[in-house]
Amino acid sequence: MVLAVDVGNTNMTIGLFEGSQLLHTWRMSTQILKTSDEIGITLCSFLENAETKKEEVEGVVIGSVVPPMMYSLCHGIRKYLGKEPMVVSADLKLDLVIVRDNPKTAGIDRVVDLVAAKELYGMPAIVVDYGTANTFDVVNEKGEFITGFITAGIKSCAAQLYEKSSRLPQVELVAPQTVRATNTVDSLQIGIVAGHIGETIHIIETLKKELHLPQAKVIATGGLAQIMDPEGEIFDVYDPTLTLQGLRIIYEKNKGMAQ
Repeated sequence: MVLAVDVGNTNMTIGLFEGSQLLHTWRMSTQILKTSDEIGITLCSFLENAETKKEEVEGVVIGSVVPPMMYSLCHGIRKYLGKEPMVVSADLKLDLVIVRDNPKTAGIDRVVDLVAAKELYGMPAIVVDYGTANTFDVVNEKGEFITGFITAGIKSCAAQLYEKSSRLPQVELVAPQTVRATNTVDSLQIGIVAGHIGETIHIIETLKKELHLPQAKVIATGGLAQIMDPEGEIFDVYDPTLTLQGLRIIYEKNKGMAQ
């Protein structure tokens, strides 16, 4: 079995794989003050919950965008699981050409998503990941990560409105059923979500046109992707476990090499 750990700015998502099958997933908050003992004990409790002995875990792979978490996370894995974790970087075998000024500066979460999209859904592909920030990344038919950019996340935008506007309430983010707003809550929900839907559609259309990739498959991931496209009209694929699958794929490509 393989344990995949996706360290995001807000949460860590952990997946337990047997082969290519994702058996269990868990989430825990990303807190840089957590000790290695807290992390290690929590991971052991997850495995216990899954009725899995730590000795059954063949390896651990980590993809992280939060460097301050890495010491405690890696040390906790070594101490409690007895494994040296594989930390994803541009130095590993990815079978993805990162066309950047400095490939090592590319966001690891974005690279992992593209590796998964390429392997699972084919090329060319546009991957849209909704998280603390939204990312739009493209892999062409040659397997090259040719462009990608970041926009403000929907939750981040909603939080800023609430924090900076004393009279605006905090609202639940839901897919709008109509553009008719009859109160402040409706106005915020429609404005925030519909604005991001419009942004998503425009960016996808522009990428396909300017990169001459009209047949590119659009793959969405991240917790808020379904709010963006509840009817399945924008994205070709919604895969909530895309990043975990990418980590598993990278582990398989590199497990025979010295870590």
